Amino acid sequence: MRKLKLKSIGQIPWSVVYTWEKTTKESIVNMVDYNEEQVQQSEVLDFSECKDYLRHGVKWIDFVGVDQIKDLEEFGKLFELHPLTLEDIANVGQRPKIEDMEDYMFLTLKMFRFDSNEDKIKEEQISLVLWEKYVISFQEDEDSDDFSSLRDRILKGKWKIRKMKSDYLLYSIVDAIVDQYFVVLEHIEEKIEVLQDELITNPTPATLPKIQYLKQELIALRKSIRPVREIINAIQKTDSDLIHEELGTYLRDVYDHTIQIIDTIETFRDIIAGSLDIYLSTISNRMNEVMKVLTIIGTIFIPLTFIVWVYGMNFKYMPEFAMKWAYPALWVIMLSIVAWMLRFFRRKKWI
Repeated sequence: MRKLKLKSIGQIPWSVVYTWEKTTKESIVNMVDYNEEQVQQSEVLDFSECKDYLRHGVKWIDFVGVDQIKDLEEFGKLFELHPLTLEDIANVGQRPKIEDMEDYMFLTLKMFRFDSNEDKIKEEQISLVLWEKYVISFQEDEDSDDFSSLRDRILKGKWKIRKMKSDYLLYSIVDAIVDQYFVVLEHIEEKIEVLQDELITNPTPATLPKIQYLKQELIALRKSIRPVREIINAIQKTDSDLIHEELGTYLRDVYDHTIQIIDTIETFRDIIAGSLDIYLSTISNRMNEVMKVLTIIGTIFIPLTFIVWVYGMNFKYMPEFAMKWAYPALWVIMLSIVAWMLRFFRRKKWI
């Protein structure tokens, strides 16, 4: 979806370099501290507050603006994140993956959302870090709040999230990301339906770029969602103390969702591949229709051209020239030939 910047050759392997265009003026850190009885939400002005503020059961720290490299490095030092972890957070072209760093668990995922104003799908990398009592999420874009519904559930005390541990919060964030794929696929399905109607009724040269664009979108989605299945499977099989046994049921539900999404993407890819065949066939059929009409016209004019050619020769003595009815008779003969040929073509169902 995005053409990412390449890091300069010769840099230290764990150099923290943001690989996309800057979108934020400053980093923003929001924090939700909660347990079953109480919850508190606040915006962090000093990073040190993030560690001093753990008053309740679970804490969710949302860091927005990974393009602010200095803030990201300072934040990483505060939580003792490995330099390679910070590198992966800033490298937004990172393939979705999971790493068990002993003290914490690190995940990167891709978030997709449909921008109705620009009529296209936008991509964002979401990085997650799990500890025993808190979860940190790293986002790129400050203009979109992808987890507003999840935050509302925590604040209103709905469902089980306030009763569960930090691993359930991690699951809830991953589930929100996976659910967003369904929303994106709905928009793609609508585009495919419109495209199918256009292919049947009136395909134009502009139809081909539409097919190619949808194909590229599905490829990007497939590359991003297939690793999520591996991530969920790895979390299910991990022996880390950060993941508790009761989370298994919820992880299997997300895993089933990823399978469903992958199957839907594969179905859409088959439809797009078939759409390209339909487009080529429709264009070919349209060209064949044009060629058929031109061939019929040319075939009709062959005998007429022969007659005109014969009487157009420069011979002095041609008996028909002396007859008064020769000219109208010639027209009658030629029109009769045309009528007979058209009737013959219709009987053969060529026209």
